[in-house]
Amino acid sequence: MSHYYNLCCQHKGKVVTIYEKCGKMHVGKIVHVDHQHVYIEPMTPGVSGYGWGFGGWGWGVRPWFPIALAAIGGFALGSAFFWI
Repeated sequence: MSHYYNLCCQHKGKVVTIYEKCGKMHVGKIVHVDHQHVYIEPMTPGVSGYGWGFGGWGWGVRPWFPIALAAIGGFALGSAFFWI
């Protein structure tokens, strides 16, 4: 888990693809990282909904979504790809 924490901290502000162990894929810009979650701003056009965004939790045009660091099975930045 600390591997993905360090990797996410290193690439904060960059667009990444994160693959969860369950098979879900997330594409977005890393906006925040803590020791349990990485928060991304989705790059999917028209994404809106309930999530952490500028000013706090609530409805927003570009919400942030948390992904548990323990759930990450893969991480891609550009052509690089890292597995556990």
